[in-house]
Amino acid sequence: MKKKIVVASVLIIALAAGGWFFFKNKGNGLQFRTERVIRGDLRATVTATGTVSAVTTVLVGTQVSGTVKEIFVDFNSPVKKGQLLAQIDPALSEAKVAQTRANLQSAEASVEKAAAALQEANRTLDRNRTLWEKKYIARSELDASETNQQSAAAQLSVARAQVGQARAALRQEETNLQYTRILSPVDGVVISRNVDVGQTVAASFQTPTLFSIAQDLTRMQIDTNVDEADIGRIRVGQTVQFTVDAYPDTIFTGKVAEVRNAPTTIQNVVTYTVVVKVANPELKLKPGMTANVSVITALEKDVLKVPNAAIRFKWQPAGAESNRKAPGTSGGKGDAGASGNSQMKGGGAANGAKTQGVWILAGQKPRRIPLTLGISDGNDTAVLSGELKEGDAVIVEAKGQAKKGGSQPGGPRFF
Repeated sequence: MKKKIVVASVLIIALAAGGWFFFKNKGNGLQFRTERVIRGDLRATVTATGTVSAVTTVLVGTQVSGTVKEIFVDFNSPVKKGQLLAQIDPALSEAKVAQTRANLQSAEASVEKAAAALQEANRTLDRNRTLWEKKYIARSELDASETNQQSAAAQLSVARAQVGQARAALRQEETNLQYTRILSPVDGVVISRNVDVGQTVAASFQTPTLFSIAQDLTRMQIDTNVDEADIGRIRVGQTVQFTVDAYPDTIFTGKVAEVRNAPTTIQNVVTYTVVVKVANPELKLKPGMTANVSVITALEKDVLKVPNAAIRFKWQPAGAESNRKAPGTSGGKGDAGASGNSQMKGGGAANGAKTQGVWILAGQKPRRIPLTLGISDGNDTAVLSGELKEGDAVIVEAKGQAKKGGSQPGGPRFF
């Protein structure tokens, strides 16, 4: 008996629900899905990806060739300016210094020899002039002594020049000897070491990189590539939010520091580099991390937000096609539906706002409300003006098909 009562109750409930659904929708056979208009903050963003790097990264190389004898730092080692990082075997450079120093001493001795020769040539010239005045020697002997004196003076000048040349060569070899000591040019942290003890480095046409030093890891930057369609919305000083894969639940912030004018074209896509400066006091961000960047280009606080699906939804009431003005004829305005449909394509309003509209349910019939819209975040759009208010239900979708001969033969239209 109880089982029969339960079955009967279920049937009654099912019939009641079916009847309610039938009578509710029998007029036009359509169902409208709506969403509520809410109030809140809205922001427009430009998204991009970039690479985290230190603001200043110094590549430390070597100007001399040789074998790495010692290494005094490793990865992540803090260094000071002038600190010894590595030592290249100085034996060859020391030998060259000794050789050029000996060459300098030889050149200095040549100067002394040339000076003595010049002194002898001067004495000979003075003696021959006295003898010539007394007519004891021929004129040719006096001329020869003058020529020898001039030659000795020139030889002394050459010797002195050779001393300068040898001294310059000595300075060069002494400098090369100093270059066997690899010193840090800045204060910072070693982020990479590219050599090991015993490795031979050759400084020929291109200086080999031994170490990479980040000058200050508490200040980082992100080099992002922004598409040419969005670069016009980027300005220096705009707030940037980004995440990295290492900390997916943490949102980091920064500022746009530079918008570079040099374009980059990859597969016919033109992008521009936007540099974002970021504070990194906790040293969470590391060089080379990939950042998913959102540049906040506009922000509206405490505004009405209408779903973008409601803006895209378009409805053509019954008779709208027949009531539209035929081409080439003069007459009055079309019905509300036709004029509303044209308004939805509307033009721009003041301050770059767009005039469009949404549809709400007035009883069981859709009614269009014109709106002036502002910025959009891709999901919702700010309402700047219009009759819409918080809590209103706007139509975002229509399902089903209108009953033939009913009041809505046209059914919904989607664009």
